[in-house]
Amino acid sequence: MSTITLDTLRKEFDSGDERIVAVDDIDLEIRDGEFLVLVGPSGCGKTTTLRCVAGLEDVTSGTIRFGDDDVTDLRARERDVAMVFQNYALYPHMNVRKNIGFGLKLSTQQSSADIDRQVEEVAEMLGIEDLLGQKPKELSGGQQQRVALGRAIIRDPEAFLMDEPLSNLDAKLRSQMRTELQTLQHDLDVTTVYVTHDQTEAMAMGDRIAVMNDGTLQQVGTAEAVYRSPVNEFVADFIGSPSINLFDATVDGNRLDGPGDFGYRLADTTPVEGYESVRVGVRPEDIELVADGIDIETKVLEPMGNENYLYADLGGHELTARVASTARPSPGDVVSFTFDEDALYLFDPETGEALKTKTEGERPGEDGHVEEVVG
Repeated sequence: MSTITLDTLRKEFDSGDERIVAVDDIDLEIRDGEFLVLVGPSGCGKTTTLRCVAGLEDVTSGTIRFGDDDVTDLRARERDVAMVFQNYALYPHMNVRKNIGFGLKLSTQQSSADIDRQVEEVAEMLGIEDLLGQKPKELSGGQQQRVALGRAIIRDPEAFLMDEPLSNLDAKLRSQMRTELQTLQHDLDVTTVYVTHDQTEAMAMGDRIAVMNDGTLQQVGTAEAVYRSPVNEFVADFIGSPSINLFDATVDGNRLDGPGDFGYRLADTTPVEGYESVRVGVRPEDIELVADGIDIETKVLEPMGNENYLYADLGGHELTARVASTARPSPGDVVSFTFDEDALYLFDPETGEALKTKTEGERPGEDGHVEEVVG
């Protein structure tokens, strides 16, 4: 086990006459035994960051440390990490037994009998002991993923590095494998860095999540801290499903006026003092349908079983609400909504910086203490 520290990590690529900054001076500490998820949209630099940690990409500047050891200039094979790729990267001509044990055969002087014993132990842990004689093409996607994990586990590395390992699986199997991966990582207590573009996956799996955009680290914290207290509009919009409702509103004393029929009086005007306009955010689950409130016109209703997703028009702006399963307005129906001021998000219209979130002041971490924030 090891702490992984990134100190002003920067990675640039040549592109003709210009340099493209893929990773922009990231400072991040992944704690010993932690499951940290790097999440962000495609092209945000999360996979490049992971490849720098693995030693598969040379660093332009900055340092990478495993514990107290500077590994910045070490080759990949000199770093005690195991990587699990999106495409599994199994050897098609080898059976499961040989795929799992191949790394040990190359890197150690252990006897074939010892390697076989360890392979069987790992296979039993992953529930694939009956598949040891089969080739990758004979396996399902979930089984291939377990073989790739087995190949990583058997090396007993200081850290696991996982690059979207579940993205090729169907939704049900992906959910099952999420649970299995979390249980496995908890049992092994190995520092793990996991890359995904799926914010739901990130929130479900990570001890902490690190949100990236355009090569920069936006915010680091527990799922709850990042969800309730995003540091800026990008994080608020990216984290949460369905996405937060965002729109412009003018400030008139204690009143916010937005698109369509939107008008809302604030009890606490502190966040908007000095602003002529702000960006307003309201999460779909915080919207409540009422008899007399802000009018919206129903466009689509999606029944989800235990709840419904209501998509409505607010002055040309689409508003999404998670409502009770018993609420069933038809397309074209006008309904009214409101929300508690405590649930209101406000953002600077120029910088996107959060002015008000659900959690004011301290940002809660795993144990209720202040969680680190980058922004």
